[in-house]
Amino acid sequence: MDYEEVLIKEYGHWKVYLHENQGYLGRVYIWAKRKDAFDFFDMTREEQEEYFKIGREIKKALKKLFEPDIYNYATLANVTRHLHTHIIPRYEDKREIFGITFIDERWSKNYAPQNNNFEVSEEVLIKIKDLIKSEL
Repeated sequence: MDYEEVLIKEYGHWKVYLHENQGYLGRVYIWAKRKDAFDFFDMTREEQEEYFKIGREIKKALKKLFEPDIYNYATLANVTRHLHTHIIPRYEDKREIFGITFIDERWSKNYAPQNNNFEVSEEVLIKIKDLIKSEL
């Protein structure tokens, strides 16, 4: 899948994408637009301000749409060496949307390792993306 198909919103310094693995319903990531952005603590002041604004907007949208119980955040850069943060909604109970049941199999534990076998169709990914986009 082309990343631009799951682009939710573009900001001045960041882009927000839907993560293609929706084992955690509503999982998104915030991607720094600056090409030489690698380390979380090297954000510029402008990037920091916008980053926290975006985070609050995403939490508000996800809360309205899916009512997560808590959120996990991951800024690792082990696999993709670029500044980005995953926002991972966590759910004590199942959620159902578009005829699919989403179960947080690791509730009350670290979100990783995630279930890499959980898949939704491209059509459902786009529907989830569009829902979140409509709230931002």
